[in-house]
Amino acid sequence: MHTCLLFSDLHITAPGETIIGLDPADRFAGALDQALTTHPEARHLLILGDLTHTGHPEEYARLRTLLADCPLPVTATLGNHDNRAAYFAAFPEAAQDGDGFAQAALDIGPCRVLLLDTLDESGAHPLHAGYLCDTRLDWLSARLAEAPDRPTLVAMHHPPVRTGFDGMDRIRLVNDTALMALLNDHPQVRQLVCGHVHRAISGNRAGLAWSILKSPCHQMPMLLGAEGSGHSTDDPGGYGIALLTPDTMILHAEDVAPARPVAHSSHS
Repeated sequence: MHTCLLFSDLHITAPGETIIGLDPADRFAGALDQALTTHPEARHLLILGDLTHTGHPEEYARLRTLLADCPLPVTATLGNHDNRAAYFAAFPEAAQDGDGFAQAALDIGPCRVLLLDTLDESGAHPLHAGYLCDTRLDWLSARLAEAPDRPTLVAMHHPPVRTGFDGMDRIRLVNDTALMALLNDHPQVRQLVCGHVHRAISGNRAGLAWSILKSPCHQMPMLLGAEGSGHSTDDPGGYGIALLTPDTMILHAEDVAPARPVAHSSHS
């Protein structure tokens, strides 16, 4: 069994700037420390976009400092709060697909993980919505075709599914139908994991299991049907733990608590 840590929606700000009174850098640092401490067996750290809050170079520089001592390989992709040029300027060694997108194919143990870059900087679609252009979809198709026997996890920022939060659903992946048709043509794809909504959610679309991660910083309150995408609450932050085996993919959602009680086993 191979373990990967998954984070999304860090929203790192410049020093001194907060989101609903929370410092995203402090929240991410605490969550990452907890994840690394409790899962020393982890093989990789995946970050699924919205690395920063405004895409400014100062924010990426702060993120680089936060990741400097991470003992794991780190692979990230981008979300709607990111800036692709600023990201690659701060992380010139970061994984990309050869066409300038933050996409990567990782073979971890018996499984394959494909990260997709859904940041839309074209201006042709609703602000903050995600999009996968033909170039990115062609890259995905090629990566799927070259490893048809490897159980595959696909990770991205924008969900290609509706969640019941109307405002967030309006800024999901714009071309969700095209992506799902491609994924459903490849039975080795076992799981889809996304961010963007800032809440732990899971479901199934056309036979494919999907999950959405919480943010380590601020969360989406339970306001089903709500319009708008700016709803936030200071509920505990969270992250994901993916367990990869040849037979199954298990995704745990873990909250970050300021004090963690010691677990005791009991028998009755």
